[in-house]
Amino acid sequence: MLAEVRYVEATRVYPGNERPAVDALNLDIADGEFMVLVGPSGSGKTTALRMLAGLEEIDAGAVFIGDRDVSDDPPKERDVAMVFQNYALYPYLTVAANIGFPLRIAKVKKRDREARVKEVAKLLGLTEYLHRKPAQLSGGQRQRVAMGRAIVRVPSVFLMDEPLSNLDAKLRVQMRADIAALQHDFGVTTVYVTHDQAEAMTLGHRVAVLHEGNLQQVGPPRELYERPANLFVAGFIGSPAMNLLPQNGKVAGFRPEHVDIADDGDGIAARVEVIEDIGADAYVFCSADVDGAPIRLVARTEVRSAPHQGARVTLRPRAEEAHMFDSESGERLTDS
Repeated sequence: MLAEVRYVEATRVYPGNERPAVDALNLDIADGEFMVLVGPSGSGKTTALRMLAGLEEIDAGAVFIGDRDVSDDPPKERDVAMVFQNYALYPYLTVAANIGFPLRIAKVKKRDREARVKEVAKLLGLTEYLHRKPAQLSGGQRQRVAMGRAIVRVPSVFLMDEPLSNLDAKLRVQMRADIAALQHDFGVTTVYVTHDQAEAMTLGHRVAVLHEGNLQQVGPPRELYERPANLFVAGFIGSPAMNLLPQNGKVAGFRPEHVDIADDGDGIAARVEVIEDIGADAYVFCSADVDGAPIRLVARTEVRSAPHQGARVTLRPRAEEAHMFDSESGERLTDS
């Protein structure tokens, strides 16, 4: 049974803290959607996930799975499966027993259980490892076992808490593709927590950005990049971050690809500090003075036309590509 998920003014305040870890969260996740919660450390993303799992109390508001308010239900009654960053495998059980564990708890017949475990193992490329113990596996293989245990009984909702953070960069990219393919094939509603915005932008049908317990913006990845709702989202989404220039009570934001580099003429005089070669292109990190204040700016250019480190250059942000924000509230201004 698939299901939509709804947070309705869902709030969690930890004892001894005045500020909520999650503050009146309103978020609708469609049936079959892949929703990524992203934000810096302490933003409330993992707490929000654990509220849905039943691992954190909900102090106000509610969480729904389908039509049911599950706010007071214990975890085992919510029909969710969670994948943690530390895998949480049973070290003394084989891969097959780890994957089949939820079916054993659900008292599924042994023959049916074994058939389902084989099916899932084949899907995840784990067939030859079924008789091994977790200690005999690599990090990537252990994470696949954890995924297998989550999908073996096809829950209503998959919950994933930084599942790839312990893997090396190359394996992370591979596992991202695998997770996206699995979610697409199963069509199960998935809520995925990460601090890695590249992961968020790659995986999410929609991405919800949190900061200090508050939802800042939710939308398709491209929308967050092209129309950030406020200064926080503008600075958080995109790597390197958006250039931000204060101007007369407003803040103008420019993506690095919308800043041109010239040798001289009109523009912002700057000195090249670092060149980051990314293949055909390069990021040119510069220092400049704007209205007497030191500022760091970055431009993206073709690597063959990039200036040298230490060079004096002129930066020209393209006015037609500017994102304008209110300097007091940080909110996006509607004319931008």
